[in-house]
Amino acid sequence: MIGKLIVFEGVEGGGKTTQIKLLRNWLLEKWRSGKLFSKSPDLEVVITREPGGTKVGKTLRELLLNADVSGEQIQERAELLLYAADRAQHIDTLINPSLERGAIVLCDRFIDSTIAYQGYGRGLDLPLIQQLNHIATGGLKSHLTFWLDIDVEIGLTRAKNRGKIDRMEQADIQFHQRVKKGYQELAKNNPLIVRIDANLTIEKVQQQIQEMIVQKFQQWE
Repeated sequence: MIGKLIVFEGVEGGGKTTQIKLLRNWLLEKWRSGKLFSKSPDLEVVITREPGGTKVGKTLRELLLNADVSGEQIQERAELLLYAADRAQHIDTLINPSLERGAIVLCDRFIDSTIAYQGYGRGLDLPLIQQLNHIATGGLKSHLTFWLDIDVEIGLTRAKNRGKIDRMEQADIQFHQRVKKGYQELAKNNPLIVRIDANLTIEKVQQQIQEMIVQKFQQWE
């Protein structure tokens, strides 16, 4: 089986990080038992994120999400371009090399985040964002995207309970409602985006993900 890019998307507090780790462990367990990857002699699962999946990306992540780093407010167009720069570096130095090795890449956020947050949330031009995404990715798209759909207020409460909130999490509730609307619109038009009810328990969310993974891997193999 050739490499696959599996992306996790959604508003703040949806549990993407937790679900990615659980999925990685489950995939490796299934591979060792021979129950899911009968044609795969080896299995590499790479966990990464945007922004911050590379050394350059970690610096950009600090600029984008830590409001205290730059000492001045990042403007909306500058924010958009910084995310594109992070993505271009990420694709060239981590994602594409991993896919070429045949790895499964589990990525916390990808191009849909930019459309939802900077497009619907910030109100920036959607065709421009699509063009920048294409430049940054070289046309690479995910093979499967899980949209962890959670009530905005519940998600923000979860995020705040984790401790210090980042610059995106500090935005007002209306911003996050617009972001959720963006994900809803994206899911309507892209059959590769699978909605997962993230209001449920961690175990039930993971069960939904695993069931879809089984279906997809049967198709891919």
